[in-house]
Amino acid sequence: MLELGVLSLSDAQIRLGTGVRVGHGERLDEIVGHATLAERVGLDLFALGEHHTLDFAVSSPAVALAAIAARTSRIRLTSAVTVLPILDPVRLYQDFATLDLVSHGRAEIIAGRSAYAEPFGMFGEHLADADVLFDEKLRLLLTLRAHERVTWRGRFRPPLTDAPITPRVEPGSLPVWIGVGGSPASAERAGRLGLPMVLGYIGGPLSHAKRAVDIYRAAGEQAGHAEQLKVGISTHFYAAQSEQDARDVHPYYYEYLRPKTPGGRGFVVSAEAFADGMRRGNAIMIGTPAQLIEKILDAHQALGLDRFYGQIDWGGLPREQVGESIHRFAEAVAPVVRAHTDS
Repeated sequence: MLELGVLSLSDAQIRLGTGVRVGHGERLDEIVGHATLAERVGLDLFALGEHHTLDFAVSSPAVALAAIAARTSRIRLTSAVTVLPILDPVRLYQDFATLDLVSHGRAEIIAGRSAYAEPFGMFGEHLADADVLFDEKLRLLLTLRAHERVTWRGRFRPPLTDAPITPRVEPGSLPVWIGVGGSPASAERAGRLGLPMVLGYIGGPLSHAKRAVDIYRAAGEQAGHAEQLKVGISTHFYAAQSEQDARDVHPYYYEYLRPKTPGGRGFVVSAEAFADGMRRGNAIMIGTPAQLIEKILDAHQALGLDRFYGQIDWGGLPREQVGESIHRFAEAVAPVVRAHTDS
């Protein structure tokens, strides 16, 4: 069965109509509310991003997910993504192992490299080393998960000598997925290591996503991991009441992605580009339940999906509107999608 979930990156935007930026405490309250609602209406997964700028409210997903764990009992809780190149894998393992224990086996990590430069300088790493940092720290993280005592030496962290790695999770617990933004090399590495992959599918046609998935599967099969391979996608999402309701969220989408400083990071998404992205065969999962069912099933057929994450609360969308979208996802979209993908 295709697992269905929602995702927040915790962006703290200026509220349209008021001109006031939402506070980080308010955003955290909203995020906990979205997660508990997602469980209540029967979704499978809740994912939370990690960022290190003032534009986002969550820099430590494990802490926020622990708050959600205390208010839920079933939904799986995962980072999306953990910025592995800037972190100490020992501390990371300990934080998520603790989350796994307090949530009774519901914690997961999606490890990625980050699309942002700021964390590298903040934590004393060089952006040019991002790939080798990720590779070394990923291998150490997997070693820490597998062994209670670890002896290890690398380039970017002090060595470990028969170090006791605690707390310990149950064998087979704490899955580690790789978050991929479309880089062929990242998809190939995930497949070669036999790790599940989540692809950020936020623009372009479905055929672009399929190329990354094909690279992942070919590498995994060549390395002898065919039975271990799993694929998920995450994409911008809004389950609308009507086609007009879907079109009406464009100002929030524009605000979310626009560059916030002259020459800064971001994209200007016109109303025309927004409408094009919502069409069948393109990435933006914003539309009526019938349109979303069609697009999710298309992605499942093309990519062989195991998981789908809809990013739900971008651009300052009001909390009530996000809640209505979660309800429609769970009550109108999910039952049809599950009926067509159950195996």
